Amino acid sequence: MTLSTITRSWVESANGHPDFPLQNLPLGVFSTQGSAPRSGVAIGEQILDLEAALDAGLFEGPAKAAVEAARGGQLNAFFQLGRPARVALRERLLELLAEGSSLQGKIQALGAKLLPLAADCQMHLPARISDYTDFYVGIEHAQNVGKLFRPDNPLMPNYKYVPIGYHGRASTIRASGADVRRPKGQTLPAGQSEPTFGPCARLDYELELGIWIGQGNELGEPIAIGDAAEHIAGFCLLNDWSARDIQAW
Repeated sequence: MTLSTITRSWVESANGHPDFPLQNLPLGVFSTQGSAPRSGVAIGEQILDLEAALDAGLFEGPAKAAVEAARGGQLNAFFQLGRPARVALRERLLELLAEGSSLQGKIQALGAKLLPLAADCQMHLPARISDYTDFYVGIEHAQNVGKLFRPDNPLMPNYKYVPIGYHGRASTIRASGADVRRPKGQTLPAGQSEPTFGPCARLDYELELGIWIGQGNELGEPIAIGDAAEHIAGFCLLNDWSARDIQAW
C-alpha cells in the first residue's frame, strides 16, 4: 500500500482531519500522566504509541528496527538510521492504520493503551538538538527585517547569491505550549545617547519551517543537492522569537 492508493483510515477522527489525516503521520515524543516520554505518531485526534505497538508485536523487520531506535524519549538514533528506516516505518504505519487493515481489531482491543487521546497527552521535544542554524530563505522576510535596521538599503547585495545562515540558540528551543521568557538586555531608547538595561519591549515571532537533519557528513565533504532527501529526517513548524530592540542596539 502507498500514500497514492490509500485515502481513509479506520481511525474515524483522521478522515478529513486538518492536520493529521492518514496522509500525514508525524512522529513525536509524548507522555501521559505518570508515564515517561516515549515515541508516538499522531493520527486524527489520537496518538499511536509506538512503544506499546512494538510490545504488542505489531512491527517486524526494518520497521521494527526503526521503532526500536525511536525508544527512550528521543528520536536521534532513529534519525541516524537514514531514509530506508523512515520509509519502512511509514509503510508499516499505513498497513496498520488504513481502512480495511487486518490488524484493526487487535489494535482496537488494546484501546487507550495503544491509542490515547492527544488531548490527554503532553508533547516533548522529539530529539536532542545539538546545533541549530537559522536561514534567510524568503526574500520578503529578508527585506522586512532589513527595513528595521537599514530603511534605505534593506536587502544586502549578497542575499541573492549566498545562502545566508547563522547559528541560533539550540538550548532555548521548547515544545509548543511552553511559556516564553521575555529576554532582558541593553536597548537604546529613542532620543537617548546611552543604553538602558531591562526587559525586551519589541518581542515578536516569525512562523518558520524547521528541518530535522539526520545523518551527517564527514568534515569538509559536501552533500549533493540530489542526495538531500537522504539526510533530511523530517519537517516541523517553528515559532522563531526575536528581541528586535535588543538586536537593533
